[in-house]
This record gives sequence, C-alpha cells and structure tokens, in this order.
Amino acid sequence: MKRKKVVVTGSNGLLGQKLIKLLVGRNECEVFALSRGKNRIHSKSGYTYYSIDLTRAEDLEKLLHEIRPDFLVHTAAMTNVDACELNPEECDRMNVEVVENLVRILKPIHTHLIHLSTDFVFSGLKGSFYTEEDEPDPVNHYGLSKLRSEEVLQASGISYAILRTVLVYGLVDGNDRSNVVLWVKNSLEQKKEIRVVTDQLRMPTYAEDLAEACWLAIDTRATGIFNVSSSELISIYDLALEVADAFGLDKSLIHPVKTDQLSLPAKRPVSTGLDLSRSASVLHLPMHTFSERLRVFKNQLLN
Repeated sequence: MKRKKVVVTGSNGLLGQKLIKLLVGRNECEVFALSRGKNRIHSKSGYTYYSIDLTRAEDLEKLLHEIRPDFLVHTAAMTNVDACELNPEECDRMNVEVVENLVRILKPIHTHLIHLSTDFVFSGLKGSFYTEEDEPDPVNHYGLSKLRSEEVLQASGISYAILRTVLVYGLVDGNDRSNVVLWVKNSLEQKKEIRVVTDQLRMPTYAEDLAEACWLAIDTRATGIFNVSSSELISIYDLALEVADAFGLDKSLIHPVKTDQLSLPAKRPVSTGLDLSRSASVLHLPMHTFSERLRVFKNQLLN
C-alpha cells in the first residue's frame, strides 16, 4: 500500500510534537516535520525534519513542491492572545498570510489541508454550547486572525478540514513550554500565590487527544469544521483547583478573580463550550472529561 505523505507544520510545538510521534508510530505515513530552528523532538528517527520560516513564501513553496504531500496538518500559529493584540500585523502575517500561501501552494498539488483553529472565534456569550454552524464573533485580534484563516480556506476550493480546539495542555520534550495546567502545578509547587479567573469557562484539551483527532481527520480525509476538546465545561479557577487536588498541592494559594481585575491587553471570550457531536459521529473521536485526562497527564509526568 502506498504510504501517505504527511507534512506537519509547527512540529516543535506541543501539538506538533505529539502528532509527529503518533504518525511515526503508524507505518502507513511518510512524515515530514516543519518548524523554525533546531528540531526539539527528542526522537529524531522515523521522519524528516526541515527548519523553515513559514512566513518566507518562496522557501515554503519550494519545499512543498519538492515533498508534494498528500496531507498537511497546519499546527503552527501565533497563539499568545495578548501578544496578538499588541502586534496585530505580526499576528496576521503568521495566522492569515501563511494560510493564504499554503492554499496557493497546495491547491495544484491536491493536498488535503487540516488546519487548527480555536474556540476564540466566538465571543462566549451564546449561553450554550457552540456548534460548527454557529456564527463566529471574535472579541480579540487572535480570534479574528483565526477566523480570517478559516475564511481563506472556505473560499479556496481546496480540500480541507478545520479543527477548532480549546486550551490545549500537555508535556513537550524538554519541558520548556508552559500551559495553564503546568503553570498552576509549577506555581503551587514553588509556593507561589496565583490569581485565577472564575468567569472564563473552557473545555481543556489534552494534546494527545487533539493529535488523535488530527490523525482521524487524515485517516478519513474528513472535510469541513470539527470541534475538538474535552467533554467537560469548567471555569479556569475550577481547573486550577482540580490540578491542585490531583498533585496534592496547597489550594489556599489559588485566589479567585474576575477577568477585568487582571487588566489584560486582549479581551477574552466568556464561555466557549463546544458541541462535540459532529466529531463524535463523523471522526468517531472518543470523549473524555478534563478530570479523566488530568489523571493520564499526571501519570505521564510521573513516568
């Protein structure tokens, strides 16, 4: 059987690393990892790594025409919400222009593009769970940039899937990248007091589960938009309490605050619960609560 050529952008990132490892474990894929700088994945075997600045369109075009991938999973993005608000041009260059270039380059190759997007395309004011058909209404520049990237794909005429996800956490090789779960754990272990918002509700996503969703989208050549997250909507404050409980840390160091007390550059959506029924029925994506996956993550850290 002919092996699928799969390119993963942002392979040094949390999702990128998990996806490379998952794909390498499946012999039906020939895997190409693209990221900036040196390869930070511990295992260097089973795939080909290319250091590339994705914003350099000529370099990107030359490389992708050389590889001619069957699938490309685009995980690379500028995701720091406040940095995007303060540097909108840099954000658009990475989050929108790169997607425009990918569409232009991949269309004649007939590559299926799987694009990672975000719950931040929504305001969080709906009052119930968002479906893939709900009208986006982002409240910050990061969300707007990801919505614009979705619109580029939808107007492109190429074969694509968009995976919208929420608050991804996990462990990267080298343990040099933080996320909300690690931030809470590490802060409490260092006896630091932390302020955590009670008025933002999310469905935190374990990175391995998101990588699995990417694989399922490849395996089924799924098209359209899919919501991918845990099945449990909780406040970030309650998330922090669960992390403290799971690791036996001092909950009294966690102080509840409202978002507007933090004076952040970018506004945050309120409650971005996602309706997961389409991913369950089309991708056959297993459903897990945050509590279940936090236990798995704890075991991963301990081992």
